[in-house]
Amino acid sequence: MTKVTLGVLIVWSLKKLRQNYMEVTMPVVEVKNLTKVFGRKSKAALEMVKDKKSKNEILRETGSTVGVYDASFKVEKGEIFVIMGLSGSGKSTLIRLINRLIEPTDGSVMVDGDDIAKVDKDKLREIRRTKMSMVFQNFGLFPNRTILENTAYGLEIRGVEKEERNQRAGEALKNLHLYDFKDQLPSQLSGGMQQRVGLARALANDPEVLLMDEAFSALDPLIRKEMQDELLELQQKLQKTIIFITHDLNEALRLGDRITIMRDGKIQQIGTGEEILTTPANDYVKTFVQDVDYSRVLTAQNIMEPASLLNIQAEGPNIALRRMKHDRVSMLLAVDRDRKLQGVITADAARDAKNTGKDLVDYLDTSIPTIAKDTTVNDIFNIIYDAKTPVAVTENGKVLGVVIRGSVIEALADEDAESIDTNDIVDVQPEKGDK
Repeated sequence: MTKVTLGVLIVWSLKKLRQNYMEVTMPVVEVKNLTKVFGRKSKAALEMVKDKKSKNEILRETGSTVGVYDASFKVEKGEIFVIMGLSGSGKSTLIRLINRLIEPTDGSVMVDGDDIAKVDKDKLREIRRTKMSMVFQNFGLFPNRTILENTAYGLEIRGVEKEERNQRAGEALKNLHLYDFKDQLPSQLSGGMQQRVGLARALANDPEVLLMDEAFSALDPLIRKEMQDELLELQQKLQKTIIFITHDLNEALRLGDRITIMRDGKIQQIGTGEEILTTPANDYVKTFVQDVDYSRVLTAQNIMEPASLLNIQAEGPNIALRRMKHDRVSMLLAVDRDRKLQGVITADAARDAKNTGKDLVDYLDTSIPTIAKDTTVNDIFNIIYDAKTPVAVTENGKVLGVVIRGSVIEALADEDAESIDTNDIVDVQPEKGDK
């Protein structure tokens, strides 16, 4: 191999390594110091913002309105990033700045290395058609087109051949359980189904980024919850990068991997739902979250404790009794070598096995209830109420931890201690000591 060839290979390898590194580390969307002022006296308005003047003061003195001021954040691949706030907080303006439906006053929006704020119209059109799609609150369906034709519309304007666009639109409708309705008109569908068609149309383009502006706000509460469930189920399968706008904190906490709270065009806090609930950044955020129903937000992952385990395939009654004494519990979760849950072994069962010489498997209690790590405290309470053992938190059959009744009571008590009568609850927390 010549030195020239070797040099070319080294350069190519370094470029490839850098490309792979950038793909792993670069956020899909990065917003930097994004600002939008509506009105002619934008400079004067921005100075007043820096002096911490209110939106009303700025409007009175300059005639300008600050829609968004100095917003900065990153959205990672496969993340549901929720932007929320009350009416007039700037959240809808912000999402329209991201795909440049509104021209920014200052700042940048990077999407896969392209600055949306600076690209020409042709490049912007290409990005909108191939990299990001938007789902609006009002569905935006064409009344005289079938559901299939509505779903394929984005592909049609991109020039995709009819056979391919119908195939891709059909797949999107199947993902949302709407394929059987493909030949119907929007007027023949309920509001919830029409919104699902709007979502299917956005997904048919196979965008990298999905923008959803108050997408479920116009729906009835029950249908809205169904749509939230459907979006979470769809996200598990497709792993899209989603920027979701809402004014409903419970919706934000349910959907968002991270949440941004806005007020008067400014970002007040960015964090996980847990971070925002437990460590609000300021008094506004604290007030904003004070009425949250914690029982519907906190999950098993938040309150579970480490489980005392026994490898039922390799460990016998002597080890079981010794571990119970050491961990100060009266039962152990029995697992196999892969940490998959098999059942429960109690202290009495371990003693009987020791005295009779029988295998611990003969004493295995398999009636222990199991839950997923994202099960809410409200749902856990209904499960644990009649349980005779703690509740195992599992994922793909493997034990992650255990939820005891005391932890559920404590989580609920944080919300409203006086509403819970602990006399009505039989404690299933493991007993202390080995009796």
